Amino acid sequence: MKFVIATHNKGKVVEFKRLLEPMGIEAVMMDLSEPEETGTTFEENAFIKAKTACEETGLPAVADDSGLCVDYLDGAPGIYSARFAQPGKRRMTVLEKLKGVPEAQRGAHFVSAVCCVFPNGDRIDALGKCFGTIAFESRGENGFGYDSIFEQEGRTFGEMSNEEKDARSHRGFAFQEFEKKLKEYLAGHIEKA
Repeated sequence: MKFVIATHNKGKVVEFKRLLEPMGIEAVMMDLSEPEETGTTFEENAFIKAKTACEETGLPAVADDSGLCVDYLDGAPGIYSARFAQPGKRRMTVLEKLKGVPEAQRGAHFVSAVCCVFPNGDRIDALGKCFGTIAFESRGENGFGYDSIFEQEGRTFGEMSNEEKDARSHRGFAFQEFEKKLKEYLAGHIEKA
């Protein structure tokens, strides 16, 4: 089964392929337009991206809208995580805003809303969250985005292997739920055929 990945983020593509291929899904990238993310939640923005990609390609489309929510910043950057600061300066902007903030007040969580839209209009939604703290400095070369400043048990996501990160990350949890819902959906459609 072939699904189009509705993203222009190369880091996400790598993760999507890693998470979808064990489900028997061939994850493909195509030249897609970038719809305006007008939603007020991660779920709404994931749906906008998946629906647009499905309409453009005629294939089932999977999108994720995800972000970092920092307690001290009242949940920011949240749905604006990809647009929080200039590219290449997002992590440092978060660290600067938390300069001098003690560890006890550096709580944060990642959210990933996954949406799959099928050409017949059906959709599957899944949500994953993981909790941690914002490190005092950027550490680790693995991952992308805010991974090198998001810490769990003394290590950032940037310091973890792909397998470790997938087992405890927001996207990993969202895809576990998505896999369960997709299997149920496909089983229902095979029975009807």
